[in-house]
Parts: sequence; structure tokens; C-alpha cells
Amino acid sequence: MDKQLLETYTDYLMSSFSYTTATGLSMMVEGEISHDKITRFLSSEDFTSTDLWKMVKPTVREIESIEGVLIVDDTIEEKPSTDENEIVSWHYDHSKGSSVKGINIISTLYYNKGIRLPVTFDLVRKTKTILDKKTGEEKRKSEKTKNEQYRQMLNTCIKNKIKFSYVLNDVWYASSENMMFVKEENKKDFIMPIKTNRKIALSKRDKLNGKYVTVSELELKEGITYKIYLEAVEFQLLLIKQIFKNDDSSQGVLYLVSSDLTLTYDNILTIYQRRWKVEEYHKSLKQHVSLCKSPTKRVRTQSNHIFAAIYAFFKLEFLSIKAKVNQASLRSKIYISANRAAFEKLENLKTCFAMKF
Repeated sequence: MDKQLLETYTDYLMSSFSYTTATGLSMMVEGEISHDKITRFLSSEDFTSTDLWKMVKPTVREIESIEGVLIVDDTIEEKPSTDENEIVSWHYDHSKGSSVKGINIISTLYYNKGIRLPVTFDLVRKTKTILDKKTGEEKRKSEKTKNEQYRQMLNTCIKNKIKFSYVLNDVWYASSENMMFVKEENKKDFIMPIKTNRKIALSKRDKLNGKYVTVSELELKEGITYKIYLEAVEFQLLLIKQIFKNDDSSQGVLYLVSSDLTLTYDNILTIYQRRWKVEEYHKSLKQHVSLCKSPTKRVRTQSNHIFAAIYAFFKLEFLSIKAKVNQASLRSKIYISANRAAFEKLENLKTCFAMKF
């Protein structure tokens, strides 16, 4: 990898407010780097999660502690007008309740001391073609499930010896297998939401006798922790009920389970609130580092642009911490400076040609 060109390209992503292209970058540096060189850079080799770890590792080591958490989640970069391939495909978007065309990106975010650092990432690659029995049409399918990718990414973090206390994720990764993987195989704790149709036993005896009820059948009270057993999970968990208001003022309910039996109700809520940091990360990828502004067409250039956007987020996070402003404010300062430079250039041109209105 050409590290110097990566730094230039990611600086371009951080400072751009329009589409990011090889030609655009070449023009910005006044031809010092040809657009062909930039294109070759993006298509020469695969930039991977291992490369990302090498770049963020020194910073992780500076800020890590056992109080840190790992947050796993995915987001979709929509590409409705781009030709389908193994990474640009149709994915179900839970926030919209429908399938959208785009690239599905899974990330592991390390959060500690107010700093958000992406430490692993993966793309959902639908390399197989199968026949949909319902529609009779061909559709793409991944050889790995997202839950398998979840476990592989966490395994990488553990092999990289990142210090953390809890794994946090949303309900779509709250499978029994993932819970067993975190707690039993890796001796770590987790906090995850569960669906109301999950089967639970209220005692060890009930579990052994196969006496389960669904979460929705129980009259749980807010503010209280319950010790329960989930079906297909061997160890005891804490269960709590949280009632909250949605943006539209409607009432929502969240059921959270924790593998750490020492936590209080408030502890569970406070720790799980850190999961929101991954939503901020996704928003920043799309708004601040040009994730969705590349017209790349090929699988390698598309995936390498995503790698660059994730690395650009890391750089922007580092700068925002040093400057003691959030990423949105930092980008606003860049935008105002760019506007000011454009305004001054226009005024100079008017003066040069003695234009008066």
C-alpha cells in the first residue's frame, strides 16, 4: 500500500463536500498526482481489516483499558444506481423495514475515554447465486452469515488483545450462539437486547425441565433486574425492561440481558447506552468522510474506498479530540474556510479584471 497516497486520499475525503473522484483529487493538488495514479492505487490490491488494525493499533494501545467496550453493528451504503456485484446487492434494512440496494458494512468499534476507534470491519459479500423458491427468480447470497462474521471479527479483537469489559450490539446479533461465543468461549461479558418471543426459564429447574415462557408473557417491571435462563444459553443472565419514548413520542420497550450478574439495573442501562456511539460512527462515515460520494464501479475500488473512509473517520476522530471539538464542528470549520477561500479568490479575480457592478 502506498501510505503517502492513502494519507492524501483520506485527507481529500475529509475535506470534500461533493463527489470524490480520482480526477477531482488530481485537480485539487494541481496535477501533482495524476488521476491514473489514484485509480491504480484504489485498484492495485485489497485493503483489509488487518491493514486498518496496523494503523489504529498505536492509538488503541494509548487509550485502552478494561473499562472499554466493543460495539458491533452494520450499516448500508445505498447505491441504487450502481450495477450489482458481490458487494453491491440487495440487503434488508431493519430501520426501513424493506430491502435496499447497496453495500452492507459490518464494523467493530472500540469505545473508551470518550474516543471511538474502528478496529475491525468486513463487507457482506454475496458471491453465490441461488433460486428464490417464492419468486422463482435468481438472487445473490453470502457464503457466511452476518452472525458468523460477527464472531470472526470479535475473535480478531480478542487475538489482538484489545482490553475491554463488554460486547454491545443490537438485537439482530443477539443469538444464543453469539452469547455462548462471548461468555463461554472467550470469558467476556455482554449486554444485548432480545426479542419478546425469546423463550426464558425463571429457574435452573425450569430450564432442566424444559419449562419456558416467552418474554412477552411476563409482567416485568421497570427498574428491577430478573435472573433468568434463555433457551440454548447454558448460563444465567440478568434481564431488565426499559421503557422509552421514540422520536415520534410513541412509547417503546427494550428488553436487555447481561451476562454480568453483578450489575444493577442502572449499570446495565448506562453501559448499554454506549452502543449509540456506533450509530454516531455510521452517521459520520456518511456525512463527514465521503463514504457515499464515490462513483467507483468495481468491487476492489469500491471496497478500498470504504476502507479509506473508515481510516478517514479515525483521522477525523483523532483531530477532533486534539482540537476539543466534535467532528461536525470540525467539518464546519473546514467548510467555512473553503468558502472563505473561494470568496477571496472571486474578489481577487474581480479586482484583477476591474469588474464593477
